[in-house]
Order: sequence, then structure tokens, then C-alpha cells
Amino acid sequence: MTTGRTLIHGGLVITASDEIHADVLIEDGRIAALAASGTPAAEAFTAERTIDATGKYVIPGGVDAHTHMELPFGGTFASDTFETGTRAAAWGGTTTIVDFAVQSVGHSLREGLDTWHAKAEGNCAIDYGFHMIVSDVNQETLKEMDLLVEEGVTSFKQFMAYPGVFYSDDGQILRAMQRSAENGGLIMMHAENGIAIDVLVEQALARGETDPRYHGEVRKALLEAEATHRAIRLAQVAGAPLYVVHVSAMEAVAELARARDEGLPVFGETCPQYLFLSTDNLAEPDFEGSKYVCSTPLRPKEHQAKLWQGLRTNDLQVVSTDHCPFCFVGQKELGRGDFSKIPNGLPGVENRMDLLHQAVVDGHISRRRWIEIACATPARMFGMYPKKGTITPGADADVVIYDPHAEQVVSAETHHMNVDYSAYEGKRLTGRVETVLSRGEPVITEREYTGHAGHGVYTPRSTCQYLN
Repeated sequence: MTTGRTLIHGGLVITASDEIHADVLIEDGRIAALAASGTPAAEAFTAERTIDATGKYVIPGGVDAHTHMELPFGGTFASDTFETGTRAAAWGGTTTIVDFAVQSVGHSLREGLDTWHAKAEGNCAIDYGFHMIVSDVNQETLKEMDLLVEEGVTSFKQFMAYPGVFYSDDGQILRAMQRSAENGGLIMMHAENGIAIDVLVEQALARGETDPRYHGEVRKALLEAEATHRAIRLAQVAGAPLYVVHVSAMEAVAELARARDEGLPVFGETCPQYLFLSTDNLAEPDFEGSKYVCSTPLRPKEHQAKLWQGLRTNDLQVVSTDHCPFCFVGQKELGRGDFSKIPNGLPGVENRMDLLHQAVVDGHISRRRWIEIACATPARMFGMYPKKGTITPGADADVVIYDPHAEQVVSAETHHMNVDYSAYEGKRLTGRVETVLSRGEPVITEREYTGHAGHGVYTPRSTCQYLN
């Protein structure tokens, strides 16, 4: 913990609500004060360490509310550990992740949560929290949900996909939603009709359609939309809020927009891969398409415009990564000859803030909306605001000095994620992280890693702040 003071001088401070040329004073790991640059108040600030942010943005550290470090999947594990994954997140300007602890069928929520605490504790470069994946809804599980909410694990993920692994049927989903309506928890839904998809997978493989591109063809947009609609109506029956993860299809966005127009407490998240990549990537030859296999799958390019529109109209509120990396060599290759055996997931925790800044440059969103969807809203959605997600007195000093003019080319050669390819290889971006503070401690200093495993601490969360 830093006892000295740090002054960030001369930058443009951008939050979800304001842009102001201001100096930021940090003391004891928190934002102590802000004052407009050049004013007597700013000139009265004194500090042991000064960071010159002239010509740069000063933004809150990113909050990535959807990551999967060390996730077991399809006979292998996500290739980023909590140590490598949180270090890469910091390089990309993200200072808080919320990862998913997994309940295995036949086991308690507590066992799953304890397992994930053991993976993360002492290994993280930045702060972290947990959601809980509920794979086995029963009376004991429902009671445990109440206890987890009380101790700061306030969101629960269910799957309408992956029968035999994570899948919950409509009755189990309804019971969990009813419980969350009572205890204040938020149900996060992977909305795809997994039962129908499995039929289409079986039929495709029987026809000899084994290449990665068929992963996208069997996981149809209509089956994402159908499941999204069903999840919304089950939540409505339960009187519960709903957060739909990794929305990829325009038809699913339309379901969310309709529900929100009806005044229902329904929220939607999308991810950079759906905004910047498409089925063209899944169709890349020589099994290269396997690098882009994730669920929900990449969609045809025309879906992108509707996702951007949803972000502008607030029918989608959050951009998270669903970071779940598997190496091409030895992991993605498990699915050669059978697309259904390709581990599902993409690397991206390091790229999100930069890709979304590129969206500002390209005119898709405003600077403040960038900070809103990447920092402030995820912090509010998952009960961490204003400790996280903004720059205001009393907030944790999770601050990024961002150079909006620096140019970079995304590449596996230079990224810090523990994976042998980049989903955005060769993409030119304008804007780059220069310095990152986590609770006032420099984790990245002028493009050098100065953090360490164990700096990041577990962060209990309050309930969704859009429901109070």
C-alpha cells in the first residue's frame, strides 16, 4: 500500500459522465481530489511522485466482468492462469476482472467457490471478484445462493446450452430466478437452445460437415434469439432481473430491446469478437477457423451494425471479453475432423479497451460511452461502483494514462496473454495504454510491467446497482 501521494498532471480526465482537463491527486491507494488544471486548487496539490499526462487521457481502469482463467473445458484448461491473465489484463488497461467459479454437478456451490479462490489467491496482478456458475439446481444449491449473496458473490450464471455439462432446464432456471428475486442476486444467462443445437451438430457431422465454420452454422442466430426470449419471460414470471451474456445476434438484441421497452429489468452484454470479427474468420482455411470458435458463435458481418446500434441506444449496456483462451497447437487442434470437439473460447482480455477506443476513432461510440460500457456500467451492474469504474474522490485509484494518438499493430508476437495466437492478428489500432495504476500502485509504467502477482485482492460485491 502506497502511503505517499501521486499526482497525475495535465491530462484529459474522462469518465462516463464528464470530460475535464484536471489534475488527479492520489493518496493511500485512493483518489483524494481532482481539480481543473491550472486553477489555484490544482496548483496547491503536492505529491512525492508526479505523472505527466499532458496530451493523454486519464481514464478509470477497465472492469472486465466476464473472464474464464484456468477454466476446465472439453478435456483441457483455458491457457491463461490468474497470474498470466491478470497481468495481460493490466497491459490492456483493465484493473478489475470478475471471473466465474464453477459448481460441478453433484457438488456444492461452496466447493466450487473455494476451488476458484485457491486458484486466484496470491496470484493476481489486479483486483478480482467472482460470479458463480450454477450447474446443479437443487434445494441445497438454492439455500447456498442466499449465503453467497450475503458474502459478496451476488451474480449467478446459468446455461441453456451445453447439455450434460453446464445445462439447466427451464424448471431449474425458474427456481434459481425465483431465489434471486428474493435474495437480490442477478442471474446471468448463456442464452442458446442447447438441446436443439445438439441435434443440428449430430446432423452436420453425419453429413461430413466437420470444419470449424459449421460451428457457426449449427449454433443458429434464431436459437440464440429463442433462448433469449425464453430467459426473459422466465425472469418475468419469477419477478427477477436478468443479464444476458455475450449477445452476438441482431435477433437477440431485438428481444432485449423489446423487453426493455416493456420496462423489464433486463440487461445485455456483448464482446469485442462480435463487434470486430465474423463468420469470415470461422471460414478461414487449413483449420485456422478453429481459432475463432466460441459460443455464442461469430455471426455474419451484418450483425455488427445492430450490435453497435444496441450499444448506442443502451439496449446493450456492457462490453466484456468472455476471455477464455485455448492455444491453437494442442488445444484447438483437438477438434480436427470434428468441430464439436474444438474448445470454445477466444483470447481478448488484453485487447478490449484498445478495440473500444478504436470504435471511438471510427465513430461508433463517444469517448464517454467507451468508459461507460467498459468501466462504469460493469462496475454498477456487479456492485462495485464507485469504488471501481470511475475517477472520483474516495474511489480506488485504478487509473490508466492512455495515449490516444499512439499507433499499434495487434499481434501474438507482442501480446502478454498466454496463448499462441491473436484473434486480431495484424489489426492496426490507434490508442494505447501507457501507464496503469491499481489502487495507486504502478502495474504498468510507461509500457513496462512493474506490478507483481499478489497485489490484486479479492473484491466482494454488493448487488446490482441498477435495481436499487
